[in-house]
Amino acid sequence: MCGLDFPTDPNVLVGLSRPDDAGVYKISDDLALIQTVDFFTPVVDDPYWFGQIAAANALSDVYAMGGEPKTAMNLVCFPLKHMDLSVLRQVIQGGIDKVKEAEVVLLGGHSVEDEEFKYGLSVTGFIHPNRILTKQGIKAGDRLVLTKPLGTGIVNTAIKGNLASGEITRNVTKIMASLNRTAALIMRQYPIHACTDITGFGLIGHIAEMMQGTGLGLKIFLGKLPIIDVALGFAAMGMVPGGTHKNRSFRSSMVDIGKEVDGSMQDILYDPQTSGGLCIAVEPDSANAMVEHFRNDGVEHATVIGEVVDYPAGRIQVV
Repeated sequence: MCGLDFPTDPNVLVGLSRPDDAGVYKISDDLALIQTVDFFTPVVDDPYWFGQIAAANALSDVYAMGGEPKTAMNLVCFPLKHMDLSVLRQVIQGGIDKVKEAEVVLLGGHSVEDEEFKYGLSVTGFIHPNRILTKQGIKAGDRLVLTKPLGTGIVNTAIKGNLASGEITRNVTKIMASLNRTAALIMRQYPIHACTDITGFGLIGHIAEMMQGTGLGLKIFLGKLPIIDVALGFAAMGMVPGGTHKNRSFRSSMVDIGKEVDGSMQDILYDPQTSGGLCIAVEPDSANAMVEHFRNDGVEHATVIGEVVDYPAGRIQVV
């Protein structure tokens, strides 16, 4: 936010001077804290699974920084006059179960009465100060690896429009509720230069943040993108969330894409994701081995989706 004088000190390693997935504060030569917070309105009707998804989404920012989440606190806005407390209990239970899966301790939280239900977590993680991954460490030749399929925003819109079957709903819910933990643990074993998670700004928006200020460009391999099977069909039916259009309006000026690419595929590129995958910039000689490692350990959608190029700088080429 321009014009505001934010407080800081020399121990802030990642802060508002260069916004990233989370903030990082140095405690000692061997320890830094990662701090993040995220909450949102329900994306699925099932309260328990909404809690799972919201928790996985909040934890993801710590994984994207290369860290290990350790503690969490609940954030709740609840319409007490219009919704039964049993719904809140189910949401909280979903969050607790996901936090347990991540081996994170829930320390407490805060709730307020609100007209619109919202839930999420503030999360604190640990990392060595010399091992922090930020968005903007990409190098020419790096390969971009994506760990989850795209299209959750579009499918969620179809679910709200009662167009998605129970099986489709269960599949996309499972994708959103899955932790990025396994991917984060595996990527530490490879020469990674940058990482972010793909959420509300869509694929294009988040890789644009990886590219900006680096003097480099990106090339995305359209045919390699992992996409939820039914997402393209729903996009063709007009089941596209409003955030897709906002993302396209904001970022399309830096994207070079052929006229032969239809509108539905372009919607996928800008589709706002909920609890999306990690996008990892890895040295080219290690990319295929890392993807194979991911898939062998259950990260089944991991794919090399692009590369970092010297030219044209500041452009995202979709080929």
